[in-house]
Amino acid sequence: MRRRAFILGTGAALAAAVPGRLRSQQAPRRVGALIGASGVSVPPFEDELTRLGWKIGQTLKIEYRFSGGDTALTRAQARELLALDLDVLFVQTNTAMAAVHTERTSIPIVFAMVSDPVGMRYVESFAHPGGNVTGFTPFEPSLGGKWLSVLKEIAPQIEHIGLIYNPEPGNNAGAFRKAIENPAGDSADIERLITDLGTKPDSGLIFLPDSLTSDRREEMVALVNRNRLPAIYPLRYFCTAGGLISYGVDLSLVLRGAATYVDRILRGAKPSELPVQAPTQFELVLNQKTARLLGLQFPPTLLARADEVIE
Repeated sequence: MRRRAFILGTGAALAAAVPGRLRSQQAPRRVGALIGASGVSVPPFEDELTRLGWKIGQTLKIEYRFSGGDTALTRAQARELLALDLDVLFVQTNTAMAAVHTERTSIPIVFAMVSDPVGMRYVESFAHPGGNVTGFTPFEPSLGGKWLSVLKEIAPQIEHIGLIYNPEPGNNAGAFRKAIENPAGDSADIERLITDLGTKPDSGLIFLPDSLTSDRREEMVALVNRNRLPAIYPLRYFCTAGGLISYGVDLSLVLRGAATYVDRILRGAKPSELPVQAPTQFELVLNQKTARLLGLQFPPTLLARADEVIE
């Protein structure tokens, strides 16, 4: 089935206009990459930089750090990367951005998968970031209401909603909670919350974007399904791991977009001149096998809107 596009706006178009040929006389440029979730970010990010003319390991060296959503480890890795002689720092996830923001660095920063960057005071506005930070924000707080609406299309009887997220500072779950009516509970003890809701009739789950649950998605999805709970997730790879529904952006396109901004900064652009990009289209993915497992049936109207149906 068709896949909707993430609109990159002026970023990709202008980046494509920049000559891809690099001067061999230059010393390799150095990019730091602080990744909250596991290596799903690496291929599209590096592929786009390669397409734009960089030779990874030769003209461009990337220092990676993966934290798996662990807040203390992320903070330590942020300090470690910022101590290096970097040209640009690429940051993925709310946890990672919060850790870097605390350090008050002047190094140019490009973020991806970071929610509400204005509300979190990482940038002044989308159009005019105003400092050394810019990037791509794939999750608007209003999505909370959309996730609830989609979940109720397949399970209209739901009365109790559990929110799954990392409550550490910087994850900005509060912005999403405002758009979700009367959540039944949320907890850092994810397993306990899922198990408790599994004993209550007419319960469901909304997974908020977070590197911790993303990194443990197979474990999380299996636990949800064992408790026979309908759940909606923020990214497609939860569905490929067995999740019921996902509604969000195409992650690979977000990461490719971030790579175009890294490229432009390496070639002389300032973060303050690059507007923060937000998605205009989202992809809806449904997992028929999981629906049958849970004794649910996708309504025809939902199936008709789906960008992908996993059989």
